[in-house]
Amino acid sequence: MRLSRAVLIDLVLTIGVVVGLCITVSVANEPRARPVDLGAYLMAGLIALPIPFHRRRPLGVLLTSAALLFVYYSTGYPGFSPAFALSVQLYFASLAGKWRWAAGVTLFYLVAGYIVLLGLKDQALLRTLSDSLPQVTLLAGIILFGEYARSRRELAAETRERLRQAEESREREAARRVAEERLRIARELHDTVAHSVATITVQAGSALHLLGDGDDGSRAALAAIRKTGKEALAEMRATLGMLRDGASAVEHGLDRMPGLVEAVRAAGLSVDVARAGSGRLAADVDHAAYRLVQESLTNVLRHAGPSAAARVSLTYAGGELVIEVADDGVGPPDHGRPGNGLTGMRERVEAVGGSFTARRGDAGGFTVSARLPVTGVPEEPPPRG
Repeated sequence: MRLSRAVLIDLVLTIGVVVGLCITVSVANEPRARPVDLGAYLMAGLIALPIPFHRRRPLGVLLTSAALLFVYYSTGYPGFSPAFALSVQLYFASLAGKWRWAAGVTLFYLVAGYIVLLGLKDQALLRTLSDSLPQVTLLAGIILFGEYARSRRELAAETRERLRQAEESREREAARRVAEERLRIARELHDTVAHSVATITVQAGSALHLLGDGDDGSRAALAAIRKTGKEALAEMRATLGMLRDGASAVEHGLDRMPGLVEAVRAAGLSVDVARAGSGRLAADVDHAAYRLVQESLTNVLRHAGPSAAARVSLTYAGGELVIEVADDGVGPPDHGRPGNGLTGMRERVEAVGGSFTARRGDAGGFTVSARLPVTGVPEEPPPRG
């Protein structure tokens, strides 16, 4: 099992402090001290053993090491400076925000050291202060450095939190702007397209009323105009509701193809529909398939010419629905750029994982074809060629 980087660092620190303490004990020299033996080295090593637990209990590690150091001093072995024995523990305690405890432990050992040197060992005051000044400076620097590192860590965490809040604020602002843009588009559509479609529908109804019982061809065309206008108006209102409220759009599928074909035939276009096999389509795929056929037949009405005929082929095979809409009309201009209709069809098909092609027919006219993924097992096996 590989050790983590943090565990390795803690082990290296602990071993380094243990080795340093053992070396310090071996070179310590006090005339009246107890001779250094194996117990002295063991007790010095014990002072560093709590270090690996500093991430969970930094204050507990400091107090445990300080107590073990006090036990070592009490045994009469040669003394040494507490700076090296407690420097790591003091730093991590300060890093955890326990700088007051760290300062208290440092002050305790400094005062105790002065009492021992001045009272029991009759050492001069100025010499004691001079000898302890490097230790005081080192211990104070360790505590201050730990507090500085803690403040920098908190500042970094606060900065990250502010950046996160700023990002959330930007996302909320972006969502608000999207909602406002939806409302603007909804108003524009209502003021232009929806009003025009409603006017066309009403006028078609009035023409039917005025036409009377004669001229069945004209009546069929006007009825188709009115029906198509009503359907377009209903879809427009649903789209406006989606733009205003952010709701999901109403998705139509191939089950509406009979009505679409009837309306196109009423407009004067000959349409032949061929189906092979069947299968289950996801709602978004079904909607894309319907819109593909609808836009293709609309393009035939607009561009193929008055005597054109169209053929719609739907084939389920190999886990795909193959759609082909072809006409025998005049076809698009040779150097014409793809219009918004073709671009929209391609985007719809590719959005559901399909492929799309549009090309001039071999014998004239224009052909639109697409392959869409089928979900589920086909209900009927496709016919074999």
